[in-house]
Amino acid sequence: MAEIVIMVTGSSGMVGHGIQLALEEDKKPNEKWIFLSSKDADLRDREATKILFEKYKPTHVVHLAAKVGGLFNNMEHNCDFYLHNGPPHFSSYGYSYAKRMIEVMNYVYNDQYGCQFTSIIPCNVFGPHDNFNLTGGHMLAGLIHKAYLAERYDQPFVIWGTGKPLRQFIYSVDLGRLIIWVLREYPEIEPIILAADEEDEISIRDTGELVVKAFGYQGEIVHDVSKSEGQFKKTASNAKLRKYLPDFKFTPIKQAIEETVDWFRKNYEIAKK
Repeated sequence: MAEIVIMVTGSSGMVGHGIQLALEEDKKPNEKWIFLSSKDADLRDREATKILFEKYKPTHVVHLAAKVGGLFNNMEHNCDFYLHNGPPHFSSYGYSYAKRMIEVMNYVYNDQYGCQFTSIIPCNVFGPHDNFNLTGGHMLAGLIHKAYLAERYDQPFVIWGTGKPLRQFIYSVDLGRLIIWVLREYPEIEPIILAADEEDEISIRDTGELVVKAFGYQGEIVHDVSKSEGQFKKTASNAKLRKYLPDFKFTPIKQAIEETVDWFRKNYEIAKK
């Protein structure tokens, strides 16, 4: 069989590590995976990017390099971030329209050049190697960092907002498994939503309780209702994913949070925060 060379950009982040962990259980002998980060090349530089492609000659690319952040980072830097169902939420319209343009580009490159590009739409991702910044990172990662500090310094554990909004989460290792499947098997240009099942949607309050239980924290839990908490509900349907993979098993969120907390505890000094 001909060798398949898969170049992964932005691989030093949470999703890149999720793919690497997933490959430990599902790597094919004819696949050569190359994991790159910003240290290898500035992808905003056309010539540097061209040199990278000439060096590795990839047959496939998983493009993960991106500017990412949580709700508050999106709200404060909408211009910097520049699901089709009407206008996106105001809190992240810059980020959202940028993602929509990726879909448009996938179609036009297919029409004009025959390229087989697609994009994925994951729900809220969490896991080891996330950005655990208290304000600029992802919500669940921020809760984990807050719980760590609350336990360590005997402080209240503060959840921003009422905790009532509902969210879907996907563990980074599960996302890694699904990205590998998309690369190998998914035949469509149309994007695919990679999200946990709708019945697994969970409130921010209940998510926080799972986090503090994972730490063994038994102190005070406080809700700061002066803080914005975004949309109440933004459920994504994974019906297309289930059409292709009806038997895919998502890691239970309790287990996934416990594994992420364990990683964060062991790697606190080097974790992104």
